Amino acid sequence: MYCLMLCFPKEAACYWRWLPAQPSAMHTLVFLSMRQVLKCQSAACQALPLLPRELFPLLFKVAFMDKKTVVLRELVHTWPFPLLSFQQLLQECTHCSRALLQERPSTESMQAVILGLTARLHTLEGEAGTQPLCRKHALRVLDMTGLLDDGVEQDPGTMSMWDCTAAVARTCIAQQHGRNAEQGQVPVPVEVRVDLRVNRASYAFLREALRSSLSSPLRLCCRDLRAEDLPMRNTVALLQLLDAGCLRRVDLRFNNLGLRGLSVIIPHVARFQHLASLRLHYVHGDSRQPSVDGEDNFRYFLAQMGRFTCLRELSMGSSLLSGRLDQLLSTLQSPLESLELAFCALVPEDLQFLARSSHAAHLKKLDLSGNDLSGSQLTPFQGLLQAAGATLLHLELTECQLADAQLLAILPTLTRCVNLRYLGLYGNPLSIAGLKELLRDSVVQAELRTVVHPFPVDCYEGLPWPPPASVLLEASINEEKFARVEAELHQLLLASGRAHVLWTTDIYGRLAADYFSL
Repeated sequence: MYCLMLCFPKEAACYWRWLPAQPSAMHTLVFLSMRQVLKCQSAACQALPLLPRELFPLLFKVAFMDKKTVVLRELVHTWPFPLLSFQQLLQECTHCSRALLQERPSTESMQAVILGLTARLHTLEGEAGTQPLCRKHALRVLDMTGLLDDGVEQDPGTMSMWDCTAAVARTCIAQQHGRNAEQGQVPVPVEVRVDLRVNRASYAFLREALRSSLSSPLRLCCRDLRAEDLPMRNTVALLQLLDAGCLRRVDLRFNNLGLRGLSVIIPHVARFQHLASLRLHYVHGDSRQPSVDGEDNFRYFLAQMGRFTCLRELSMGSSLLSGRLDQLLSTLQSPLESLELAFCALVPEDLQFLARSSHAAHLKKLDLSGNDLSGSQLTPFQGLLQAAGATLLHLELTECQLADAQLLAILPTLTRCVNLRYLGLYGNPLSIAGLKELLRDSVVQAELRTVVHPFPVDCYEGLPWPPPASVLLEASINEEKFARVEAELHQLLLASGRAHVLWTTDIYGRLAADYFSL
């Protein structure tokens, strides 16, 4: 604080006159002082060389939050530490309770960070043969991972992961083109860690950026890769360009690879020995190819899955795994902590195997959405809940045909999942009475924070029984009746001292927790 007063006597005097008698509950005096100082960006930039290094992290958060782009660019340009990490700098801290990582990043602030990095590299190139300031050479890693990617339509003033990928890729390409033109002294490279998103439209652009970064002072390092609707050969080409030591997750969406395509891709994924999360979809046999070939492809896929040593999350959504779950999970070298098997046509034998396997006792997240649990699967599902009860934090059972009778049958086991934080029951034919029973019995689950429940069947008119999931999702409800149900559920929560627990039908407003955030 004393240093700030010396550098900005006029601003400090103004600040102390303005300061309220009691500090804000959300911000410390140091934070508020920084915010006041940054009102004059030109003066703040001039003072940066005089400020202690210890003030830079908080200055970065204030500048990023308040879109002080001139200061933000200069902070990156002169960053005095080897690491600049968004996850460390933009989280809730002792000076400010606002967690910027839980918000869409400002486009202006993101662009300022990238411009600051570019300016830094240009400065280092221009300082060949001179004695630069030591703090200008400190930065080695810019970690931009962990930004919110909620899939919701974005505000025009914020940057999505797609936009972030494009912005970083453009910077990589520009840096390499500049190097080719100037052929000057190569500065010490800066590793930029990012989560990359790619589809058909952006594939060529991102591939060029990854190739450029191999010999550029700006080295792209991908932590999480999500490829959507990308042809098999393009997926392989990207995987070959990624650093095997950095990749944490591979997420292939809407690619409809089938076993034949997956058998081509999986060996390129298996080379990432530190991979912790693998998300695949639509893995099934091709009815047009001979069954012998299909079996060969499946056995090859299983053999490659056995190469992973650090895998903790596996998602196989919309894959035909009926009666084959034991073959898949038995090949893995270590227990999974997150398993997503939505719409996989599971049979009782699959659930029985999972309940007996080593995976069950380690599961933190389980998604069985779209699998019918109302018939012969109900008993093995209860056994699975019992086996996973001590560790389970997140349970997704959307569209599982669970009516009141099935819910009441599993409630004693379900409520013994004492650490459960999230329960998803959307799209199940439950009545008002069933929901009230769940609300009352779940009082023993002290960690429960979110329940995504269906519209009660009592609120529909002319509903066939048993109602198909498609009808529950598309049919109209009596809004007035449902409003009364919502109010009643809310009163029950208040009466039981659980006003902090969210009961909602909004499946989009509260997205499923990511495994790495559990």
